[in-house]
Amino acid sequence: MGLRTYIIRRLILLVPTLIGATLLIFAVTQLFDPVARATLYITNVQQFTPENVQSIIDQYGLNDPAYLQFGRWFSQVLRGNLGFSRTARQPVAQALVDRFPATAEIVVITAPIIILLGIWLGVKSAVNHDKIVDHLTRTLSIIGWSLPSFWLSIILISIFYVGLGWFPTGRLSQAAQSFVLTNPSFIRYTKLNIVDGILNGQLWISADAVRHLVLPVAVLTTIQIALIVRIMRSSMLEALNKGYIVAARAKGLTSKEVVNKHARKNALIPTITLSGLMVAGMLNGVVITETVYGINGIGLFAANSALSLDIAAVLGFTLFAGVIFVVANLIVDIMYAYLDPRIRLG
Repeated sequence: MGLRTYIIRRLILLVPTLIGATLLIFAVTQLFDPVARATLYITNVQQFTPENVQSIIDQYGLNDPAYLQFGRWFSQVLRGNLGFSRTARQPVAQALVDRFPATAEIVVITAPIIILLGIWLGVKSAVNHDKIVDHLTRTLSIIGWSLPSFWLSIILISIFYVGLGWFPTGRLSQAAQSFVLTNPSFIRYTKLNIVDGILNGQLWISADAVRHLVLPVAVLTTIQIALIVRIMRSSMLEALNKGYIVAARAKGLTSKEVVNKHARKNALIPTITLSGLMVAGMLNGVVITETVYGINGIGLFAANSALSLDIAAVLGFTLFAGVIFVVANLIVDIMYAYLDPRIRLG
């Protein structure tokens, strides 16, 4: 089976997987009474009255059998209506769209650093097994993984923001935020401050955004990279002991050729799985980091919605998270097939 055929097959299987995820999410809604479920169909804050809620219950048949309710709810989801968030005081879909760029900007910078540096350190550690480099890498990984993110965030803020004034919290300074919001010539192409600053020719906006991202990126990298390093190291050690590696060495290949052309490629497969899930999880929000640094992203929105018992927002976020993880698994499967053609035959 060719790579293109494999990708098409995985895309076809994506449809029933997404439908299955929506079924599970809908099943959760059946645990609530019709009044709570009515918030899934409300579109504005004025509808939060007893009369309007009862009208919505009657209109959408929220006392009907579950399979009928699912059809009506799923049709609303396909139209982009996920209900109205009392927490954000706007439709859930719009709240997710507005807050996703803040989270995505962190992930776009952090994920490549974590993955590429983690793979490099894991390979170095395995190649120098039981040497000083290996011991140092493992020790730092354990320390990084053990640090609570809120504690590390507070320490870094105390040193680099309160003490030195170098790296502030939030997404932009007051001056930059005012320029972005009030200057009609500044176009929000992506709502990613770094990218939009470059596209608008306002490099000082991009530089300001980078300053605000230094600390959250440092925290996430310190904590998340540990697992990538340990998984890559273990996979690399296993690959280096395989028969084909011994044969490659016997043929006279240099150590660099053996590691880079043979062992590392095969050792990447479990690391890709972990990386895909890690990125998907980060795209669904890094709650503590966003909260401590005052970043109004997906994670902070989900946390506030849960604390406020905002059912429509929580279920909308859950659906969003499910789609992200399903798509991430698809990308991981495709990368599997590229790295190991035998997987396409499965």
